[in-house]
Amino acid sequence: MSPAEAVAVVMFAAVVAYAVFGGADFGVGAWDLTAGDAERGAPVRRLIDHSIGPVWEANHVWLVFVLVFLWSGFPTAFAALMRVLAVPFWLVGLGIVLRGAGFAYRKFAPTVRWARVAGVAFAASSVITPFFMGTIAGAVASGRVPVDGRAAELGAWATPASILGGVLAVLACAFLAGVFLAAEAEALDQPDLADALRRRSLAVGLVTGGVATVGLLPLRADAPVLFDGLTGRGLPLVVGSVVAGVATLVLLARSRLRPARATAAVAVGSVVAGWGLGQYPWLLVDELTIADGAGATTTLTGMLVASAVLVVLVLPPLVYLYVLADRNAVGSE
Repeated sequence: MSPAEAVAVVMFAAVVAYAVFGGADFGVGAWDLTAGDAERGAPVRRLIDHSIGPVWEANHVWLVFVLVFLWSGFPTAFAALMRVLAVPFWLVGLGIVLRGAGFAYRKFAPTVRWARVAGVAFAASSVITPFFMGTIAGAVASGRVPVDGRAAELGAWATPASILGGVLAVLACAFLAGVFLAAEAEALDQPDLADALRRRSLAVGLVTGGVATVGLLPLRADAPVLFDGLTGRGLPLVVGSVVAGVATLVLLARSRLRPARATAAVAVGSVVAGWGLGQYPWLLVDELTIADGAGATTTLTGMLVASAVLVVLVLPPLVYLYVLADRNAVGSE
């Protein structure tokens, strides 16, 4: 494996981690948005605050890692992405900022009115942000990110593949978050809330699976390279995702909520990993391969050394934070 390929593997591993941890984080916004009015939705919103409060900022470590590795190791690809997909990237950045501000300020707003405004900002941004992340992935997968200097075009991220990517991103995030929230409610001895979230998560999971299955048809026409990769070298990961997804639905139906979290994470992580393997060796499909888009070898080597250092110094405390949050051993304030 060349240094460029090794850096690409490390970078995409962070993409998978962000899809799982950041996805569950973003997904709570959909549950907040559909929880109901202030009185009816209060139990869900309190659970959301308790659940993501200790970790919501830490989850973006994965995104920062991906962006730094992209512009350092593959500057041509980074420049093309920022030029062609400037609008969705701006909207993603704006959504992350508004989401964070809304989540922080809604608990400390001076009036009920401003608390509602902050809550809407948090919930809406949590849905909009993964949607535009999905459109970016769809544009890359369908080969609509040229490297020849063309400016941003609406058509690059408003195609069937991009819209499908956005919708699936929102649904997958909501599904992950629902499973995690249901398990959290059960751990906090709130059986009625856990059961309500379990039943709704089961419905979201079925919808997500249906959309993913139907979406194969436009994907075959609009992103043939990715479709061939998913049905070729990436097929084992796709099959693994389907098996994990079905297992999650069965576990939810049987009220086995804690193991359902693991299978839901595997389902989402596997399909994202399948996307990466499916479009290999393309960095930007039909435009730029990993080898052609790589930076200097010395830079790539340095990035691999830095990755090893991060695994030793950063990953253990981050994992420990997740463990403490899972055990409800850290406060959300």
